[in-house]
Amino acid sequence: MNHALDTIATGLQASQMMMNTIADNLSNVNTTGFKSETPEFQSLLYQDGIQPGANSTGTTVYPSGLEVGTGVKVASIKDTLTQGTLTSTGNPLDLAINGNGYFQILQPNGQTAYTRDGSFQLNQNGQLVNSSGYQVLPNVTIPANATSVTIGTDGTVSITTPGSSAATQVGQIQLATFVNPQGLQPLGGNLFTSTTSSGTAIAGAPQSNGLGSVNQSYLESSNVDVVQAMVNMISAERAYQLGTQAASAIDNQLNYLAQAAAGA
Repeated sequence: MNHALDTIATGLQASQMMMNTIADNLSNVNTTGFKSETPEFQSLLYQDGIQPGANSTGTTVYPSGLEVGTGVKVASIKDTLTQGTLTSTGNPLDLAINGNGYFQILQPNGQTAYTRDGSFQLNQNGQLVNSSGYQVLPNVTIPANATSVTIGTDGTVSITTPGSSAATQVGQIQLATFVNPQGLQPLGGNLFTSTTSSGTAIAGAPQSNGLGSVNQSYLESSNVDVVQAMVNMISAERAYQLGTQAASAIDNQLNYLAQAAAGA
């Protein structure tokens, strides 16, 4: 009976993790560039009573085994890397990636982070920064006297100045991609860092080497499917309820056996 309770406990923990992940997805439904997450489950070790193919006699074997599972565990939580909807904002410094790639951000510790959140602004020096004030890489500086800023789909940044109708290129937005973007480690603040699993960043101009394009005055919305998330939440809740009911039934059996043993 204790084995059964231990097994059910792993299922309850897995259901709770599913609920936690869905709650995180729903809470980030309006987070720019957010990618929904999905937990993946694996069965735990099996206890072998009889191994399939073992000898039942000197001349015969068991056609099937006697193996009892010990429950389930959360193996990983994967991001769903599908494209989010591009929403027009009218802000010339807002950028959305249509396709593969991440913007590169210089952290205060000097290391590079990566993001799909292109809600950029200018700091006191005219440098393009994210909402936390971290500089976009490579550095793009917009002069104070710029009358307009144009960012092409290939990342080219151009400005016009008073008295001149000709555009002047002042920078180049670059994107980074990874062999295994699932291996990126989230840092919070819509930022990720590379890991051994993700591989090193491969940087380049948008629309080259499989990188997506940059869309000015747009932001990428979260790719969370609210309807599907609610359905998954109901399913996880039902699984949790079944687990608690099974645990209650086992507890009742243990009480009955204990009372029977005491009366014997």
